[in-house]
Amino acid sequence: MDLPTLRGLFTLILMIAFVAIVVWAWSSKRRKEFDEAARLPLEDGPLADSGGAGCKTATGAGEKQS
Repeated sequence: MDLPTLRGLFTLILMIAFVAIVVWAWSSKRRKEFDEAARLPLEDGPLADSGGAGCKTATGAGEKQS
């Protein structure tokens, strides 16, 4: 096989994979799961611990708090 044939086959495989992903994403079987996932940011729930690492303080990153 020569290089243009391999490129064509690779393009065909990627196109089939793309179509399969689109069909999976727009499947009516998945609609309920995706609707629930879309509402997650809007739902009230327990807040994350605000005292975790990575929070910057008013004293700066390298200074000690007293």
